[in-house]
Amino acid sequence: MAERSFAREVEDLKLGAGEVFRGEGILAITKALLQSGISYVGGYQGSPISHLMDVLADAKDVLDELGVHFETSASEATAAATLSASVMYPIRGAVTWKSTAGTNVAADALSNLASGGVTGGAMIVIGEDYGEGSSIMQERSHAYALKSQIWLLDPRPHLPTIVRMVEEGFALSEVSNTPVMLEIRIRTCHMHGAFVCKDNQKPRYSLREALENPVRNVNRIVLPPASFLHEKEKHERRLPAAVAFVKERRLNETFGPATGEVGVVMLGGMHNATMRALEYLGLAGSHGECSVPLYVLNVAYPLIEEELVDFCRGRKAVLVVEEGAPEYIERDLNTILRRRDIQTKISGKDVLPMGGEYTAPVLIQGLRKFLAVHARELLGNEPPIPDPAPVLADPRVKKLAETVPPRPPGFCIGCPERPIFAAMKLVEDELGPHHVSADIGCHLFSILPPFNIGATTMGYGLGPASASAFNVPAGKRSISMLGDGGFWHNGLASSIGNAVFNKHDGVTLIVDNFYSSATGGQDIPSSRAFNPRRKTNNSIANAVRGVGARWVRQIDRTYDVAKLRDTLREALTTKASGPKIIVASSECMLNKQRRVRPLINSAIKAGQRVVREKFGVDEDVCTGDHACIRLSGCPSLSVKQTDDPLKDDPIAAIDENCVGCGNCGEVAEAAALCPSFYRAEILHNPTRFDRAMERIRSSVINWFEARRMKRRPRLAGEPA
Repeated sequence: MAERSFAREVEDLKLGAGEVFRGEGILAITKALLQSGISYVGGYQGSPISHLMDVLADAKDVLDELGVHFETSASEATAAATLSASVMYPIRGAVTWKSTAGTNVAADALSNLASGGVTGGAMIVIGEDYGEGSSIMQERSHAYALKSQIWLLDPRPHLPTIVRMVEEGFALSEVSNTPVMLEIRIRTCHMHGAFVCKDNQKPRYSLREALENPVRNVNRIVLPPASFLHEKEKHERRLPAAVAFVKERRLNETFGPATGEVGVVMLGGMHNATMRALEYLGLAGSHGECSVPLYVLNVAYPLIEEELVDFCRGRKAVLVVEEGAPEYIERDLNTILRRRDIQTKISGKDVLPMGGEYTAPVLIQGLRKFLAVHARELLGNEPPIPDPAPVLADPRVKKLAETVPPRPPGFCIGCPERPIFAAMKLVEDELGPHHVSADIGCHLFSILPPFNIGATTMGYGLGPASASAFNVPAGKRSISMLGDGGFWHNGLASSIGNAVFNKHDGVTLIVDNFYSSATGGQDIPSSRAFNPRRKTNNSIANAVRGVGARWVRQIDRTYDVAKLRDTLREALTTKASGPKIIVASSECMLNKQRRVRPLINSAIKAGQRVVREKFGVDEDVCTGDHACIRLSGCPSLSVKQTDDPLKDDPIAAIDENCVGCGNCGEVAEAAALCPSFYRAEILHNPTRFDRAMERIRSSVINWFEARRMKRRPRLAGEPA
């Protein structure tokens, strides 16, 4: 169950020649793939390309009509291996995944694919997750393109250009027998625009034809001596063919005047931010006009030396705009010019930062420094730019920073993973701290307050594997985390199978929340929901037993903190040898609310009787020590002031965002905290019986209350 449906957007994929597509960048790429006549498409979801996978999943009817096979891959390596269909046959195919994290996983398949080369067009749509909105290590995909000689397209953020680069990318792949990467940044994926459509194309050569007419070419298989010939072929035939194609089709673009003392060379993805910075400096307009010559690299690799030489020749200086380090383009441009004895000054990382996203404010500073040295006269039209310092220095802003504490990323309200780590904290209080190997996924938030659990994280599905070195006799066992998404991605073999094979004595806790929740709620093999197009309901517990695990415990309700605590304590203290595996299962609360809330609202609107649970805190009982908050961390569990003169500290309180999971009460009971939590039932559309029972309950409560008031001691002079 993905986080949203694209049923409406899927209709736009049917637009024909001459019709105008209006929408998001990632959807435009999907449309461009269909216009390019692909036979198959696959991939692994992850920011910022999850929507591409979700759209394709919702577009089954469109794909079936065109004869396109779509498959959600088990991992990025699986997706990359799928491109082997284009090695022997003139079949166009595309796969997608999340930038360097995914490319790391796919590296083995990519190396083999790039070495042997392809016959049909093969494209990898890379969601480049770099900069302020990133959730992973700060690296770029450029290095992989250079290492394996895979052509790298980096289109400027402009839907017609992006669509054209997709279509031309397949042709480039076929002309040069080389796979192509299409790099799309976060902001580009989610920008909106329009382009004029073409008709969707059925594959020129289908997968069925390939199966019925098998082809075998030993020269495309990576074995000696062919592998040595591949290296030679890359440089002697494939590279020149790619360069000639890029030049002939004019895939790179120039803007601004043809002449000028200075110019700017930039990666395509940097175009919009650079134009914005030039606009602030008075050197560009809001409609694309520019006073500085620009050369835009929609093809980041290979570089077209003749075009770069023509652009730089005769100029005093050129600024290279490329994010991250090392400065690949800047270094190559220096080499190209010096070999031709062209002395144009190349600037780049001397005025721009080595790392970090090049936002407009960053580029404004870099461009100003560059122009101040090489073309000061161009800064004469610079409009005044407000200095943010006075705003930050305002006493009201400072006071706000002191009052509002920083809030680190954390689990959602009602998240079923929160009670798991509450139980771990309780066991830690009993048995002391243990080494905890974390993993990629929502559960990685456990390393932050209030839990502060986890020492390392090494990759998706590699939590238990990263504890491998600790398989030694000691007074304590290691604990490792693994999510259900990571388990099916890489963990079953690399982590669980490895632990079984090496008789690892540690404890592995597998968090099963029914979906690949961190990437948007896509179904995975262990999803409990029925999926008509996928085989779901595959048990994780059965899978680990299948690879030889013997000590396995299944907990089907993670909100039972006491049971989790006791099971974890048993795993850490048992004399049983081999890996101890706990599978803790409960549905992702975000997905559950997406599924349940519409049903509840419809039932209420239809006049049906509906009971909803909410939790609260008894103000008279709460002592204000906030231990419940330290062991829960739920965003709906907060504090408020009390009018009780005997209580100095604010008491705990539950706000209206509560989803009724019950974790706060379970934690309070398991940790033997104050019994201040209560559960209330909110009844919609009550029946006559419900109203009668309410009157009876109210009468009984009022009777006891009146009786209590009569019996309480009275002060002297107090009226009866």
